[in-house]
Amino acid sequence: MSDGNTMTSTQNVGALAGIKVIDLTRVLGGPYCTQMLADHGAEVIKIEPPQGDETRTWGPPFQGDAASYYIGVNRNKRGVALDLTRPDGREVVLRLLETADILIENFKTGTLERWGMGYETVLKQRFPRLIHCRVSGFGADGPLGGYPGYDAVVQAMAGLMSLNGEPEGAPVRVGVPVVDLATGMNSAIAILLALQERQRSGHGQFAEVTLYDSAVALLHPYSANWFLSGKPPARTGNQHPNVSPYDQYRTKTKRIFVAVGNDRQFQRFCAEIGRPELVSDPRFRTNADRVINRAALREELEAGLASIDGEQLAMTLLDKGVPCGPVLDVPDVLNHPHTRHRGMVAERGAYRGTGNPVKLSRTPAGLRSTPPAFGSSTREVLAEAGYSAAEIDALFASGAALETPRKAAAE
Repeated sequence: MSDGNTMTSTQNVGALAGIKVIDLTRVLGGPYCTQMLADHGAEVIKIEPPQGDETRTWGPPFQGDAASYYIGVNRNKRGVALDLTRPDGREVVLRLLETADILIENFKTGTLERWGMGYETVLKQRFPRLIHCRVSGFGADGPLGGYPGYDAVVQAMAGLMSLNGEPEGAPVRVGVPVVDLATGMNSAIAILLALQERQRSGHGQFAEVTLYDSAVALLHPYSANWFLSGKPPARTGNQHPNVSPYDQYRTKTKRIFVAVGNDRQFQRFCAEIGRPELVSDPRFRTNADRVINRAALREELEAGLASIDGEQLAMTLLDKGVPCGPVLDVPDVLNHPHTRHRGMVAERGAYRGTGNPVKLSRTPAGLRSTPPAFGSSTREVLAEAGYSAAEIDALFASGAALETPRKAAAE
């Protein structure tokens, strides 16, 4: 199937062709950002530490010696392995930055400065056009500055967890690592903003994106509600705090989620489930009424839904302009014909991954290469950077450059 949206193997150069990224990130937020850039044509050189990106071992499932977690966010990159605790390893990075546009890293704050590679003291002077994006947990300063950040911990500390779960239950972690993923997206936005500004000024800059800031930015509308009312928000389960009916409901078959945003949609919904009288019920006439009486409304709606096929109803309501969908499992979604039509499954040989969500008409995202094996391009990239064969051999002999993972020392 090809409709202009499908992300398949392609030789299209992409919107970011000619942009070179040195990627020192590991785990999720940073690699997700650089995969977004790579999908759209940037040359991404992924530099891993001697033991490799830890997500290579985050399985099962595995494909060869790489876990699905690693495979999911590292396509379209070239793999280099360096020991940056060694001066000669760090010198390789500095050599690569001579022809790079972007450096992105997620080391603990202060690490690059300790290695003599800080942005303000070194990189800004040596590479004035370089954009340095740092991904961290909380930033370098402030009351929480310098602490490491992990998705679930930040979900807890930034209030997301307090909003997720049933009203009578405990706070629950959002199953998808939304903070890491949002941070990756925000990092891509930051880099593109800095690239655009560089077009005008000719200068690079330092961009900082933190998990904490990204998580706080996800609090809408609960933050807006608190700013206006002063009332601390509470967990509402699947319900929307400001709109009703905006909830998950049982049907005869699959559960459905209905998101009624106005009175006309409510009228059409009630008519379709055989309960048109609910529209004139004084408890449900306006959205404000329905929010106040949401428990009673749920009881009435589920009485009407009990004999109805949920998936069929959802499609009927969509046809009538009422937002509604069946609650699907992940395999259902990834096999759904619309997922395929939108190019949200990328495939090449044995590789399968989620597609790129950003669709451009002339320069669409492409699948150019599968996730790299550890250190698979180390020699090639060093040669392109001007190292002689003897110099490359010396870097491997010293342990600064690697092609196979180094086992971690036993504790």
